[in-house]
Amino acid sequence: MGITQNYKLNTIQWYPGHIAKAEKQLKEQLKLVDVVLEVRDARIPVSTHHPQLQEWIGNKSRVLVINRFDMILPQTKQAWINWFKRQGEVPYYTNAQHGQGVPAVLKAAQAEGVQLNERRKSRGMLPRPVRAVVIGFPNVGKSALINRILGKRVVESAARPGVTRSLRWVRISDELELLDAPGVIPLKLQNQDAAVKLAICDDIGDASYDNQLVAAAFLDIISYLEAVAPELLPKQALNERYKLDPTEHTGEGYLHALAEHRYKGDVERTARQLLTDYRKGFLGQIPLEIPTQFSGDE
Repeated sequence: MGITQNYKLNTIQWYPGHIAKAEKQLKEQLKLVDVVLEVRDARIPVSTHHPQLQEWIGNKSRVLVINRFDMILPQTKQAWINWFKRQGEVPYYTNAQHGQGVPAVLKAAQAEGVQLNERRKSRGMLPRPVRAVVIGFPNVGKSALINRILGKRVVESAARPGVTRSLRWVRISDELELLDAPGVIPLKLQNQDAAVKLAICDDIGDASYDNQLVAAAFLDIISYLEAVAPELLPKQALNERYKLDPTEHTGEGYLHALAEHRYKGDVERTARQLLTDYRKGFLGQIPLEIPTQFSGDE
């Protein structure tokens, strides 16, 4: 959907050096593994899938992990499960912070190992543990998932990409070894719609963007989704939180009205506060993508 297309094309700007480095590191990690655990954000499960991912993974097995399911409503989660099923995919939903859904992810990764060892056996090779890596965009919850799988905090969680040391394998079971360094997907996207959603969710890592443009786009997205799928969003989330009805406003108009209403006309502060409130869940379980948007895609 072209919800954010009226925003400047250069709303999000990346630093090429970081992107090149991240891609090189990711490719080195992928060479070493049999199974990729791809982590996406439940609020934006399409935008947190990189269009080049399949090319990078090649013929390796992939387990699709949708993290932060606690940040969307149960009916939104179910709608996405049905959508993924139609795409021939089985998503594993997790709340990595609290460990929900993690055992099922482990089971899926180990099942891929069984297939790997059947192929090895057919070629006269001995079985070995399957090697897995957790990959995804910055801040989607990769380190939290790794920590849960390992059962102890051995990965430094940080709200910025690249806080990992030299590669280290950790034996999870007789069937599975996990690389303790998360693979960060390099984040240069041609699709500005997806980039804006990543910025709203703070899944974007090393990039610069205009908070006011991103906050206005966020408000426009909410307004659009409330119109097409009100049952998948909490009722009147903005009005409940800020006591200011968004109905008569564009995203930009509401941002300015809210600045006058709550923050002494300071639009930048308002934009930051709005984004922070969303990221912390203070606005309720609001998705930024719903399956009907993508019914004709993929």
